[in-house]
Amino acid sequence: MIYVPVPLSRIEILRPLPVNVWDAKGNLLLRKGQSILSEHHREHLDAHGACATEPDYKAWVSSYDRLIYGLLRAGASIQEIASATMPEDILELDYTVGEDITGGWTDVQAVWGTVLQSGAAARNPLGRLGGVQKRAMELLDKDADDSLFSLFQALPDKTLGYCATHALLCAVVCELTARKLALDDYVRPILVQAALTMNTSMAKLQDTLATQATPPDAEQKQLIQDHPALSEAILRGFGVVNEDLLDIVRLHHDRDETKGLERNRECRRVLHLADVLIGKMAHRSTRPGLSALGAAKSNIVGALDEDARVGKAMTTAIGFYPPGTYVMLANGEKAVSVKKGAAVNTPLVVSVANAQGLPLGIYVLRDTREKPFAILSPVAADNVKISHERVQKAVMKTIPATP
Repeated sequence: MIYVPVPLSRIEILRPLPVNVWDAKGNLLLRKGQSILSEHHREHLDAHGACATEPDYKAWVSSYDRLIYGLLRAGASIQEIASATMPEDILELDYTVGEDITGGWTDVQAVWGTVLQSGAAARNPLGRLGGVQKRAMELLDKDADDSLFSLFQALPDKTLGYCATHALLCAVVCELTARKLALDDYVRPILVQAALTMNTSMAKLQDTLATQATPPDAEQKQLIQDHPALSEAILRGFGVVNEDLLDIVRLHHDRDETKGLERNRECRRVLHLADVLIGKMAHRSTRPGLSALGAAKSNIVGALDEDARVGKAMTTAIGFYPPGTYVMLANGEKAVSVKKGAAVNTPLVVSVANAQGLPLGIYVLRDTREKPFAILSPVAADNVKISHERVQKAVMKTIPATP
């Protein structure tokens, strides 16, 4: 058994303890429900190296983190937050064991796709949500351009499961947009969780519609309409108690801003627009997917002021031609975007086909700020097939100097 020292200085005197307290050798010092009786008693426990078992300690810290989050959302002062003591209650969800994921985006998609497809019957859903979120943010922080490239490349590949790709792309776009909007650090993780879980109740339907040759029927349309509330219900069934997460999921498509928690309005805007953006970019048998440029314009043109503001931040975050999407260059070449540029319309790209439409034997890195390689238009993903290995080789080469 592993024992971890408890934060004695943060435990309030006479407050019942939610865990057993042991010494480092495993001798019981205090039973769950008992209290520290005095400062002298606290010093006595400290002298004996008061500890908790590792699972109890992690659960207690999780409960404390939730307490601090609540204080932050309530606008508590720095002094109030600094003086917060360890809570006396631990919920079952605090004992959730996270699932470590060490691979790339394909591995993350596989794990999250399994959870979404299982819906309310998912095994260890909150632990896997934590693992997926942690690894997704690690990959995003390591290389945002590569993350966007991997996910936008996966978007038209229905064999990977559209529901997981959609959720992960929305999570990444929400996180990057939230950073542009300077949303608080403690708010962004909840927004990412909402992006990952908002469509839990209709994940199977998402995968079905991705390949269905006919428009949604009446039953499918009803599920689409009802999915925010149904997804919220599934999250409650998982044991989620964070009211911000539940609020954002429940109302992510409701445009009536008088509903829900006022403090979540910005998050709901970001999530709604990201969801719509990725949905419009996805190809269907019944309609072609829009380019990122077309989807971005549809989010901005004619939008309400607040939606337009968020839509512009989203476009700034990912660009008109995000990594992983295709473009036609002024010289006739077809290329794939690989890195956001100095402006939203000047990414670095890798040419993969010549002006005659023939695949290039050696892919070439192009700077779209240069006139011959300026972008003329987006190109649909289903019209281009590329080698990711050759793209990476081209990216590693130095951009040739402009003559």
